[in-house]
Amino acid sequence: MTKAIALLSGGLDSILAIKVIQEQGIEVIGMVFVTPFFSDQAARKAVEQLNIPLEVVNITDEYLAMLPNPKHGHGSQMNPCIDCHAMMMRKAGEMLERLGANFIITGEVLGERPMSQSPKGLGLVESHSGLQGYILRPLSAKLLEPTIPEQEGLVDRERLLDIHGRSRKRQFELAKHYGITEYPTPAGGCLLTDPGFSKRLKELMQYPNEYQVNDLEMLKVGRHFRAPSLHRVVVGRNKEENQTIRDLATEKDYLLQVEEYPGPITLVRGEGDKATIELAAALTVRYSDGKDKGGVKVRVSKITGQEETLKGILPLEQEQIEEMLIGK
Repeated sequence: MTKAIALLSGGLDSILAIKVIQEQGIEVIGMVFVTPFFSDQAARKAVEQLNIPLEVVNITDEYLAMLPNPKHGHGSQMNPCIDCHAMMMRKAGEMLERLGANFIITGEVLGERPMSQSPKGLGLVESHSGLQGYILRPLSAKLLEPTIPEQEGLVDRERLLDIHGRSRKRQFELAKHYGITEYPTPAGGCLLTDPGFSKRLKELMQYPNEYQVNDLEMLKVGRHFRAPSLHRVVVGRNKEENQTIRDLATEKDYLLQVEEYPGPITLVRGEGDKATIELAAALTVRYSDGKDKGGVKVRVSKITGQEETLKGILPLEQEQIEEMLIGK
């Protein structure tokens, strides 16, 4: 039986690509790639509708090594789309034999994204993955050169589609046709396309000792600041972020919180000196309900149990806050 590996983000395009191929009686195995910037959550939800197996592949180490200097550059933010897609294709190609699959399919649509889904971008992805002729894009296949599975008769080219451009009208019509009602919004899955996150990430990359998975997870929450001592300071914005900051704190980090008034959890990454801790305390007060109380107590602690209280801490001036703020 003919079998295909489908790169499955969980978005509508990838779901539809699978449906188009399934209509030809071809067995499909979903495959999703995981890094700190995109998860398998949407893909896991999609396979419940599609009733197919899912392979989850963590490519974090290789991805982080590529990200600072991708061969084909970044997009409008920190997204290395061509290098990213080529890496995923190559990884999927390495699993074709093990999974007994004949080719790879994706939900890419010609012209939908200017960098990675232009004719040039699709060609670069294919050549750098080493899978020339074995990557089938069912939604735009009639606008592209026939692939090897089409040439060999494994796939009926006449039953493939010719979708082009950024309009989603035909995809929405197909979703209705297939009875697909649940799917995430377009371009909502990759943090590297988010301007605020990308700005914080770019700044973080200037400090190689901080470019670890824990640090990348921390970028997803809070307000981020770079103190004059070069320590990173993160201030929670709500209860959920406060808890995430606590969960990500390491033994070297300091956690700060105003004692008598509601407010954020603040983290100082690494062994901060006295001046940095006092600065972080003033920042903590600035975002707490104690900012107008004329000096409050701030508890400074570590997850190891070490703890002290700073007294009479006044809120940090807005000018200093703006000087240290990274992104939004």
